[in-house]
Amino acid sequence: MIEIGLTGGIGSGKSTVADALVERGAVLIDADRIVRELQEPGQPVFDAMVERWGKKIVAKDGTLDRAKVADIAFSDEDELKALNDIVHPAVGKAMVERRKAVEGTDAVVILDIPLLVRADGQSIADQYSNLGGIIVVDIDPALAVKRLVKYRGFSRADARARIANQASREARRAVADRVIDNSGTLEDLEPQIRFVWSWIMTLPHPA
Repeated sequence: MIEIGLTGGIGSGKSTVADALVERGAVLIDADRIVRELQEPGQPVFDAMVERWGKKIVAKDGTLDRAKVADIAFSDEDELKALNDIVHPAVGKAMVERRKAVEGTDAVVILDIPLLVRADGQSIADQYSNLGGIIVVDIDPALAVKRLVKYRGFSRADARARIANQASREARRAVADRVIDNSGTLEDLEPQIRFVWSWIMTLPHPA
């Protein structure tokens, strides 16, 4: 098994890159998707969040109102820390369990880790000592804001706040073994993904 770290800011198109690598045979362990699973009604993370912030974060259909959570967390550092304290340990545990499921195989495992570089610019890559390499999906923050507004229904203020609470693009690029520029079209993205996959195929698999 070889593990590759994949990271990028919100709106960068990281999930598009991840899915393209899966199409080529990779196994994806995606922190964001795990978060969504853990925040489903009835899950301990969901219950802990409701206990912290009350029914105001629950939508009419009983699911998590993610927009309301964002309004709370991304406008107050203490609330953001509280959210991270609830979510991050559970996500880390789930990622470890999913990794164990493919351990000892010849799989190429893509660890999709949005917070591989923290907002303060510090990398946590040393916590993933088995990484064979790190891929960063890069995009200008202004373009990320436009895409979040157009395709995901964010307000400009919310999009800017989310980006401001993440690592800078410079800090991410500093830890990258390969950078994918996603400022163009899907057609522009494809040859970069093909190049990165070829690079992954040259990497040695740990014993």
